[in-house]
Amino acid sequence: MIAGGMGAVRPQLALKSEFKITPGSAIIVLGGQCMLIGLGGGAASSIASGEGSADLDFASVQRGNPEMQRRAQQVIDACNAYGSNSPIQCIHDVGAGGLSNALPELVHDNGLGAKFELRDILSLEPGMSPMEIWCNESQERYVLGVAQSNLELFKSICERERAPYAVVGVATSEQRLVLTDKLLKTKPIDLDMSLLFGKPPKMSRVDKSKQLLLQPVSFGTDVTASDALSRVLQLPAVGSKSFLITIGDRTVTGLIDRDQFVGPWQVPVADVGVTATSLGDELISTGEALAMGEKPTIALISPSDSAKIWSTW
Repeated sequence: MIAGGMGAVRPQLALKSEFKITPGSAIIVLGGQCMLIGLGGGAASSIASGEGSADLDFASVQRGNPEMQRRAQQVIDACNAYGSNSPIQCIHDVGAGGLSNALPELVHDNGLGAKFELRDILSLEPGMSPMEIWCNESQERYVLGVAQSNLELFKSICERERAPYAVVGVATSEQRLVLTDKLLKTKPIDLDMSLLFGKPPKMSRVDKSKQLLLQPVSFGTDVTASDALSRVLQLPAVGSKSFLITIGDRTVTGLIDRDQFVGPWQVPVADVGVTATSLGDELISTGEALAMGEKPTIALISPSDSAKIWSTW
């Protein structure tokens, strides 16, 4: 089964190629508080259901929180509405490895280091160890950089949307990762970024296109016009895609102008689905075109290659 949505990302929001976080900027964790989630490791995810303990199950299963995700997204949308004046300099999602992965990556991608305070990280469960706070995989969290001059604006947006946030550190020009613990009066981490990330070789690829030498089409004497028409209509390129597209919902967001269904009986034979760029302006005639298919034209030459490339924008 394939399920997906249609949408677009503006070019200026699609790339992180430029260094945007400046030294001295506040490093913030936005979203859900720390929980004992994702700490069971591969051993927990590989065992059969019921074999582990309840504590291990709770520590291993990632639990979603749609309401927390909505609040965090409202904050991001509000900041994005400022355009080039957005208080967010750079943003990174929190996934596997929790903050131990996301926070160092955020500053490293901007050519910086950072100093973090472990106890400034919001925690929902009491008694968590430094490792659990630093490495848990609680969902609906983002890490981001905000200039000190925009910090109060960002805080006011979070408070308005009731989205939890915490200023957990500051970016430094020295490429060094420092994590302090004011409760235990220790420094759990103090190392160079180069030691943490290393210098892996960059992958390079070279592609060469070969010109296909195809034989001229010849119907011969055994194929009639009716036979040729029947064969053409059996091709997925011109026939029904009911084997591929069975459900279409054009109501979500209100920007779906047309999916790949046509007519009052919603026959899946359209070549393309169309979305609009924005709502309410009849003068705007821009949008996106999306087609879902199995590359039938490639299948005429190589069925195996068609199976590898079966959706196109």
